[in-house]
Amino acid sequence: QIEPVDTAEFMNAASECKLDIIDRYLADGGNPNAHDERTALHRACLEGHAPVVQMLLGKGADINLKDQLGSRAIHWACRGGNLTVVEVLKSHGADLNVRDKLHSTPLHVATRTGHTSIVEYLLSCGALINSRDREGDTALHDAVRLNRYKIVKLLIVAGADTKIKNHEGLTAVQQVKQWQFDIVETLQRLEKLRKVGVLSPANNSGEE
Repeated sequence: QIEPVDTAEFMNAASECKLDIIDRYLADGGNPNAHDERTALHRACLEGHAPVVQMLLGKGADINLKDQLGSRAIHWACRGGNLTVVEVLKSHGADLNVRDKLHSTPLHVATRTGHTSIVEYLLSCGALINSRDREGDTALHDAVRLNRYKIVKLLIVAGADTKIKNHEGLTAVQQVKQWQFDIVETLQRLEKLRKVGVLSPANNSGEE
């Protein structure tokens, strides 16, 4: 006789993409929303296991459950960096502008972790580009601070407001340290191109 799968095994299976174990756990009436600090869905999103994410959502996993820091599945997917997982969550109705306890949106998370393709996807889906976190930082503040050149360019092309100040009273450019002078040049060049109409901003420049 096959031993029943316990919750700890189910959680590990979500992290390790063991679909047969997940299937057995759920078939035996296991709770798809069982959690320790995170749910199985959070774990699968972080590890980039799209088949697990599909299975869990199909079996009733709650896409909006939060962990202790208020992160939902979409935050974990943006942290994990697998675009397919983000697309699966979006197709199941995930809110792309949802905030965690630090007021970070999925766009903030993808920017900080350097996942350019996910930033591009979120922007193409109309994610609010100028949303500010608890420190008043936009995704552009994060991208500049972390030297994410490609993401800086994506954000500016998509219409990021370079004049927004964080709670320290600094715009994205003003927070740049002296040794980052090359990113200032990049920002100024992109701004100039946008002003003369070479770059046309998208219409998702709203702020919440």
